[in-house]
Amino acid sequence: MRLSDLTERAGIPPRTVRYYVQRGLLPAPRFRGPDTAYEEEHLIRLRAIRRLQGRFFPLDAIHVELARMTPDAIRALAEGAEPSPLTATMAPAPAPSAPVTSSATAHGDRGSAWERWELAPGLELHLSQAAAAPSRSLARKLRDIAKGTGKETSNEQ
Repeated sequence: MRLSDLTERAGIPPRTVRYYVQRGLLPAPRFRGPDTAYEEEHLIRLRAIRRLQGRFFPLDAIHVELARMTPDAIRALAEGAEPSPLTATMAPAPAPSAPVTSSATAHGDRGSAWERWELAPGLELHLSQAAAAPSRSLARKLRDIAKGTGKETSNEQ
């Protein structure tokens, strides 16, 4: 199908399709002389990308997620399945360790302090102590979800 057909069916602008190809989220299309040919696979991946974006996955995480999925899993996601098999099958995470303050050397805010929680083996949540209240609240909610309580604690600010 032509780019115009693909973008109409996917409900996104042509520029976005080109950007996703450049970022590696979509495979490069086949070229036939002056016309570029997109396949049904492109449409399926675009729909899967939109589903993951609807779950607030950033593009880098979407790239990783799609790379580890089989074509059948991508199709299922595009058709409405849960975005990540890990999300549905994760065992309850162990209780997070106490917040640990460390200096931010690999992060953009050099010199600011960070809180770190281990949510599960190999998974950490980092929060700048300079973060605004909404970000702090979101971080506590995420930590509590991983902890298994699903509720925000009231003794922290």
